[in-house]
Amino acid sequence: MRTWKNLSLTLILASAFAGAAWAQTQTADQTQPQTGASSETTVTTVNQAIDRIIAREHEENATIRRYNPIIETYIQDMRPDKEMGYVPVRDHYFLGQANLAKGVVDNSMLAKKHGKLDAFNPLSHLGFFESSYVPEGFLQMIYLDTTGFDRQHYQFDYVGKQFLGEVRCYAFDVTPLPKSGRGRFKGRIWAEDQGFTIVRFNGVYTPLAGINSFNLHFDSWRMNMQPGLWLPAFIFSQESDLKDFLGNNVRFKSQTRLWGYDLKNVGREEEFSELTIESPTAIQEQQTDTDRSPIEAEREWQHEAEINVLDRLQRVGLLSPPSPMDKVLETVVNNIEVTNNLDIQPEVHCRILLTGTLESFSIGHTIVLSRGLIDVLPDEASLATMLAQELAQIIVTKPSTDRWGFNDTTNVSTVEALSRFSFKDNPADVQAANAKAVELLKNSPYKDKLGAAALFLKQLSDEQKDLPALINPHLGNGVELSENLMTASSPQLQPDKIDQIAALPIGARLKLDPWTDRVDLLKAKPVALLSPREKMPFEVTPFMPFLTRYEKPEQGVSADAAKADMAKSGQPQQQQQPQ
Repeated sequence: MRTWKNLSLTLILASAFAGAAWAQTQTADQTQPQTGASSETTVTTVNQAIDRIIAREHEENATIRRYNPIIETYIQDMRPDKEMGYVPVRDHYFLGQANLAKGVVDNSMLAKKHGKLDAFNPLSHLGFFESSYVPEGFLQMIYLDTTGFDRQHYQFDYVGKQFLGEVRCYAFDVTPLPKSGRGRFKGRIWAEDQGFTIVRFNGVYTPLAGINSFNLHFDSWRMNMQPGLWLPAFIFSQESDLKDFLGNNVRFKSQTRLWGYDLKNVGREEEFSELTIESPTAIQEQQTDTDRSPIEAEREWQHEAEINVLDRLQRVGLLSPPSPMDKVLETVVNNIEVTNNLDIQPEVHCRILLTGTLESFSIGHTIVLSRGLIDVLPDEASLATMLAQELAQIIVTKPSTDRWGFNDTTNVSTVEALSRFSFKDNPADVQAANAKAVELLKNSPYKDKLGAAALFLKQLSDEQKDLPALINPHLGNGVELSENLMTASSPQLQPDKIDQIAALPIGARLKLDPWTDRVDLLKAKPVALLSPREKMPFEVTPFMPFLTRYEKPEQGVSADAAKADMAKSGQPQQQQQPQ
């Protein structure tokens, strides 16, 4: 209880680290690295490299403030476990839109709780420990130092050249000089060798902000999203042996993701640039004298409503643009339809919600699964089980989209979206759809592989008490724990069995482009597990992205290739590790 209270206090104080004092000037090491191309003069000494890195970081701080990305932070409090090392004991989830032009400000997209004292946060009623403060502490970690990153405040020690992915970098250890003020960064930085932008920094802010606080270690990454433009994308933070001023252990792991950098242009500039004017003859050929019947008009109204919702969710950064991964999901849905002799018109499509919570919903004839849910599914049969639940909703309950046909109902901002949209089904509809889903699965190509899906549901049920924030849906339905699948004849959950993979770690399937919001399958190599501890179902792990320089995006992997990768990762020895 007190551990999380003090963690919250530290994160509040983290946003105050910007105010720093000036210190004495100190010269840097004279070791000479070899450099690559530069946009200005050739760099031949460490001193020159340091000067370029300092100047570029000041430019980077100014550039970052021009954007208002979506920020998602997921935290797991950990406890020691004799068999598994450390395991989650409680979790916390935050989603908001950053306002970086005004400093480290996070506008929460989640509903705020009022009038109820949080048992894990006994001082929340005082206002100092409101959940809205917590993301700001993690968001601060996109900055290395906003007020004093220079030779007057830091000593720079050249470490050497290292590759982060395909990007060659110069690594430096940076140490705040004595009396340089609060909020200074101590750790290692990696600067790419062309523009000398810092693309990764790993360490901690120093010194402590007060006697009853502590600082958190973090690993912050930037990605090359446009030519010459590097922006924050991932932050991993962890503490395993930290104690607060009362002697309580502080153990946690967290992932912070940023995306939605180009929301103002989503679906607009490309559409306008691709607009063509057809010849009058062509237009006349498309026109007919047939009026719409009442039934056709009703269907068209429902379809327009469906498009209104999907378009708005994409524009506010919650839904990925169409991608080859959608086709993977649609292939699985088609497999279920064909073997059940279903002919659903209009045909069912699939999209991906960008958030990390485990949820799904259907709107009209479109099934939406969250990135977080797809990430942790161990194989195609488990994926089919999630899709079958929403396909059954379309068949059994025929969800109406009536109210979304009026465009003002979907004209919402990013911050308003989660409070204005809801696609949760009532318990009776969920129960009816669940029974239908099991029927569909037992007639599908996955009928002999449902043991894996049952294992996933058992693992989820086992973690439900400790991971309520991950499992809590915000737009749609939670994962239904079907008793018809978790029967006595289904496999038993064996956490200590290395070749039984019931669920994957968080981030094990998909990667998200922070600029375009597109998702794609990870291209990670198969990894043989060494012990049951490495299974880590539903757990947070460090980020280790393969950095590349910006190239014009391709269409991505084909649906067939993505489906093949999905099938491969179902093998226990080939578990995908997150990036």
